[in-house]
Order: sequence, then C-alpha cells, then structure tokens
Amino acid sequence: MFSVFYSAAIAGIDGLIVNVESSGIGSPMPRLDIIGLPDTAVKEAAGRVRSAARASSLSLKKGVLTVNLAPADIKKEGSSYDLPILLSLIDHPSFTKMDFFKKCFVGELSLSGELRPVNGALPMALAARDAGFKEIYLPSQNALEASAALGISVFPAESVRQVFDHLLGGRPIIPVEFSEEIFFSSTYEYPLDYSDVKGQDSAKKTLEIAAAGGHNVLLIGPPGSGKSMLASRLPGIMPPMTLDESIETSKIHSIAGLSADLKPLLVQRPFRAPHHTLSHIALTGGGSYPKPGEISLANNGVLFLDEFPEFDKRAIEVLRQPIENREVVITRVNGTVSYPASFLLICAMNPCKCGYYGHPIKECVCSANTRKAYIARISGPIIDRIDLQVEVGALEFGELDAKVKAESSAEIRKRVCEARNYAMSRFAGDTLSDGRKLTCNALMQPKHIRKYCVTDDKGRELLHAAFNRLNLSARGYDKVLKVARTIADFDKSEIIMASHIAFAVQLRSLDKNYLK
Repeated sequence: MFSVFYSAAIAGIDGLIVNVESSGIGSPMPRLDIIGLPDTAVKEAAGRVRSAARASSLSLKKGVLTVNLAPADIKKEGSSYDLPILLSLIDHPSFTKMDFFKKCFVGELSLSGELRPVNGALPMALAARDAGFKEIYLPSQNALEASAALGISVFPAESVRQVFDHLLGGRPIIPVEFSEEIFFSSTYEYPLDYSDVKGQDSAKKTLEIAAAGGHNVLLIGPPGSGKSMLASRLPGIMPPMTLDESIETSKIHSIAGLSADLKPLLVQRPFRAPHHTLSHIALTGGGSYPKPGEISLANNGVLFLDEFPEFDKRAIEVLRQPIENREVVITRVNGTVSYPASFLLICAMNPCKCGYYGHPIKECVCSANTRKAYIARISGPIIDRIDLQVEVGALEFGELDAKVKAESSAEIRKRVCEARNYAMSRFAGDTLSDGRKLTCNALMQPKHIRKYCVTDDKGRELLHAAFNRLNLSARGYDKVLKVARTIADFDKSEIIMASHIAFAVQLRSLDKNYLK
C-alpha cells in the first residue's frame, strides 16, 4: 500500500520538489495522518481530500493512512499539496500499478473535487523542469503562468476527476503551449504619459537619464509641483523588459499571489508606491515564513517613496543594503531566504515641514530647527546612495496655461532605448561578481568603471574640482562617473567629456543646498 507522487514547494523565489509518500495499515478505525513539518493548512488537507474523493466518486485506501511530505526537515505550508495527497491515496487496481515518475502535481482541492489556483505556480513549474520532470498538472487558472517554464508540458485541470481520467487513458487534457506573442505585444502601452505634465523640463530630463542608466532619483519641491506625476510616469519611458526579467519578476508576484489569470507573466515594469505608514518588514519582506516585500515586488521596475522623510526611520535605513546588493536577505528561525531587489528608487519630498522653504512666493513658516529636524530624518548614507537629485519648482500660470502639448512618453522612451542599447552593446559578455548580466550603468562595479568610464583631460580636471568642492565620498565619486557615462551614452560617445561631467555634477549637488 506504499505509493509516491511528486509535488513542489516554494523556498524563497525558487521552487523545490516534494515527495508525497503514502502508506497504510488495515484498521477498523480509519485515520489520515500527514507528517513532514506541515502547517495548519496542510494538516487540514485531510478533510478536503476525503470530501473531494467522495464528490468525485474516487475510492480511497482503508485503514490508518500516513502521508509523509519529504524532505521532512523543510516546513510545508499552503494548500498546494491537496492534489498529490489525494492521488497517492486512491484505491484503484490499475492506478496503483502505474508509474508516476517524472510527473508533478500541484493544486488545492475544493470539497466538490474542483481545483483551485495556488500561489507560486511559475517557480514550482521551473523547479519541476530543472529536476527533470516532463509533465506538471495544476489548476487551469495557473496554466498560462506555468507555461513560461519552457521544457515541461503543462496540463491545466479543472478537477481531480479530470486528472484521474487523463492518467488512466480516458479523456485527455490538452497541455498549454507557451507563446511569447501571448505576453509580449509589439505595442507598448502604459496608461500614464509625460505629455500630461506641464513644464518641469529639467525634472523630465533627469528621469530620462535615470531610465536609461537605472539611476536612483530624489525629487525635492513644494506641494503640487508635480513630483508624483513625474514619478508615476517613469515606467512608460523605461526600456521593455526582457523575457528573463519578466520571468524573474513574475516569480516574485506569483509567490505573493499577485498574478493575473489572463496575463500572469508581467510585460510592463512594476511600479510600487507604498504609503509612508508601512513598516520596515512590509518594505523588505518577512513574516514567520518570509514573503517578498515592496522592494522585491518592484524588482526590475520602480519603487516610489512619496513623502520620503515621513517614512519610519527603520524603513528608510533598511534600504541601504538592497540598494547596494540588489537583493534582500531575510533570516528567520525557520530559515534564510533571499529575494531579488533590483529596483529603480524614486524618492519625493518637500524641502521642509510646511513645504515652502525656498518658494518664490509663499513664505516658509518653519523655524531653522524645525527644517533641520525634518531633513535630518534622511541620513547621509541614504542620500549618498541616490545618484540624481533634482529640484521640482513651483509652476507659473503661463506654464500651466500653455496650449503646446508636452513631449510624449513614446518620444522620450525612444531616446532612452537608444542610450540603453548603446550601453548594452558595450557590456556584451560582462557580468557582475554574482554572475548576473551587467544590464545598465548603475550596476557597474569598480572593474567596469575603470574600463568604461574614461574621461578626457578637461573632464578629469572638472571631476577633481567637484570632488573637493562637494566633499564627495568614494561612492559619490563612482556615482558621478556612472551618471556621466549615461549622459555620454545619449551622445553615443565612448569618451566622457567635460560637459557630461558638468551635467552629472549638477545633478548631484542639490543636497548641498537643501540637505545641509
């Protein structure tokens, strides 16, 4: 009465294979025990399995039954083991003799035997494929998402009875085929456009540079000047996601339960704008069984922190390591997981508590101590990690009333893509220390800076003067060079000229006016 089926679990962003082993002994008192570090949801599978079997006219083995989820030293959570547990307990002469090796089963059961979707279908399908499995059976709502795991046949099922009949050679289930055309359209549509933003040409240019090079940005300006409008339109000018980026980010959203049924593979870069009252755990991720936080949900996209000084101090400081390492490591008693966190950070803030310090018309009512206390909520190490700092000034009536339509996102995006492609052709074959591909200037490490950030003599003199005048740190020096490299990419220049250095320094010196 021993049988083995295979399922999958989630460990961080990746999946792992779980053996569902069942055995039983004859007894007049039927019982079903589930072992292997199950959580409450897994233990409750016993009730769902028995009810679904009755509703589906499937006979289960009799007696005292034990189901072991191996490896037994890894905590099992969620309801995705319902389907393989039921299949392992079916009492059918032909079924028990079949070999289910190289087949993986995932799905939650309703009491009527129908399959309900689960979180993490994509990483589980990828794990099954990498482990050598040829087929995976899962709820039909998860099929499109899982089909992105090329190399494994994805069988969408509506019920456990449908899976049972298919395995016995009855009515076949047609596997879902992955097609890039389903997910990637030639037309890139983003609902927000920069043509809606009046004025603020310098801020738009700064965000254009940020999009091309992957640089972090700080926007400083009075209330109503357009900081949020500018930031929320940034994904519309960023380069399109590659398939690898889309799969990586989709895995994170799948684990978090944010995948859509019709188009679960993300094609647009994510934009996350959490409220300033969120905790540092919600920002980085965590919990008893760590789940991804906002910085991971923004992976390969934009993380927008509006009212930046109003965020909890711990939430602000916890950004230090993810900004540098492009990942977040979460350690709990149950283990350690890491999630990708390669995001473009956009911060927006007022220059003071009332918001009108330096305003040309409205008078600031903050005292010097109040303003310093407000600005001091942002530490020097955080500011040092932000590449671009731009002032978003108050608009005048003439700018708001102008009838000339501003430049569209599509026009800006064309220049951004050209600059990014120019950089990518230079980085062909280059990798980071962790083995990932070098995809933008902001990710350059010291060896890449030495190789690609070559300046002319005037540029070197200007950089030396700026280093002394602004008291740049070593990190600040590198970031000026990276930004100048991006500016030079727009001009398709391999040599960083003095004009590129001057522009980069101008976009780095705002903290000396406000954050002093």
